[in-house]
Amino acid sequence: MATVKEHYDGVLADVYSWMFGGFASGVTRNTDFFNTRGIRPVQSGVALDLGAGCGFQSIPLARLGFKVTAIDLSGPLLRELEGNAGSLPIETVEGDLTCFDDHVKETVELVVCMTDTVLHLPSREAVAVLFGKVAAALDDAGTLILTFRDLSGELTGVDRFIPVKSDEDTILTCFLEYGAETVTVHDLVHTNGQGGWTLKASCYEKLRLSGAWVHAQLEGAGFGSVDVTEEGGVVTVVARK
Repeated sequence: MATVKEHYDGVLADVYSWMFGGFASGVTRNTDFFNTRGIRPVQSGVALDLGAGCGFQSIPLARLGFKVTAIDLSGPLLRELEGNAGSLPIETVEGDLTCFDDHVKETVELVVCMTDTVLHLPSREAVAVLFGKVAAALDDAGTLILTFRDLSGELTGVDRFIPVKSDEDTILTCFLEYGAETVTVHDLVHTNGQGGWTLKASCYEKLRLSGAWVHAQLEGAGFGSVDVTEEGGVVTVVARK
C-alpha cells in the first residue's frame, strides 16, 4: 500500500486539476465557498492551507487579502500552485501538515484543511492532536474550516466501484475497501496516448470520520463555536475559538 505522498505523486497529481473540472473551475468553486461564508482578513491576516494541493484554496484566500502558507506533501501539486500564483502572497512548503508550527511563527487568523485532507492523517488520535495544535495557533476568534467525505457508512458490492471522471483520453475509477476505522482507496487512471491505453493504479488509506465525531473533538480542543453541515455526503465544518 502506498503512502499518501506516493499515491499523489505517482497517480493523482497528473490528473488532480482535471478531476475537479480544471484549475479555473476549482478556484472559482472555492472563491464562491469563501465568499458565501464571509471569509475576509480582519485580524492578523495570516492563513494556513493544510493540504494545499494545486492551490484551489490558497489562491482564492490570497486574492481575498490573506497572507497564505500552503503546506502539502506533493511537490508536483505545489509546483502547479506556484505556477498559477503569480505575485500573490503565498509561501509554499513541501512537508507534513501536522508540523505546520515549524513554518509559521505568527498567530493565525484562518486555517483551512479541505477536500479530504483531514482523512489522510494516520489515526483519529493524530486528528485530535492536530485540532489542538490549530486551536493553540489561532488568533482569538480565529477560524478553522474543514471539508471531507463522510465515510463512516459503508458501501457494498458493486457500489464500491465509483466512476469519478472520464473523457476521451482519461478515465479515473475508484474502488473502496472498508476496514473498521479506515477505507482503502484504490485509484485507477487509464490514459490514452500514442501507444494506446495505459494504466496507473495505486491504493492508500483514508480515515472513516463522521461529522459528529469531528464536532466532539473540536469542542474538546477548545473551539467555542462549531458548525457542521453535510450535503451530498460531504461534511463542511466551520469552527471558531
